[in-house]
Amino acid sequence: MNMPYRQIRAVYTEEAVTVYQAYDPAIATPALAAQRFVAPFKRERMTWIKPSFLWMMYRCGYATKPGQTRVLAIELSRDAFEWALAHSCLSHGAQHKRDYPVRVQWDPERDVHLNALPYRSIQIGLSGQAVDRYLDGTLTITDVTQRAHDIHQALRDGADVTPLLPAERPYPLSDDLKTVIGATMASEA
Repeated sequence: MNMPYRQIRAVYTEEAVTVYQAYDPAIATPALAAQRFVAPFKRERMTWIKPSFLWMMYRCGYATKPGQTRVLAIELSRDAFEWALAHSCLSHGAQHKRDYPVRVQWDPERDVHLNALPYRSIQIGLSGQAVDRYLDGTLTITDVTQRAHDIHQALRDGADVTPLLPAERPYPLSDDLKTVIGATMASEA
């Protein structure tokens, strides 16, 4: 498969895009009950969202790492998601980062065994007004921890986990957004 080096791949509809975060139960449980992030979630801290399920699995170790034992799938309005992208700067090499409420970081995408792949997946760091827009743009919050555990167990059992994975596809971006976030459309050698 010939993937563009930097491309957002996500589950999305006309209204929403799914992003993932992993938290301790102290944050996840109240968020699920309220269907929005509430205390002890802190608006003042940078929060990172990931459209790639497998990158989230890499980050949280299939929901086994301390402080990351609950994985949440957040349906975020596409307006809020695209606002964040439009108001971002790249984490590496960007000057005047304080002028931007959003950081974009491209890290190696992961396979189901959490090995690095030769193309990148986006992480989006939200701070300041971007956190407020994220919270206001959250449509639903779903606990996908059991799904993470089921996939992890199926891998240990040697099963094909492809049917268990979210059906992510390339997210459509305007040329302006591609430029802002440093996305590429063709594979790079």
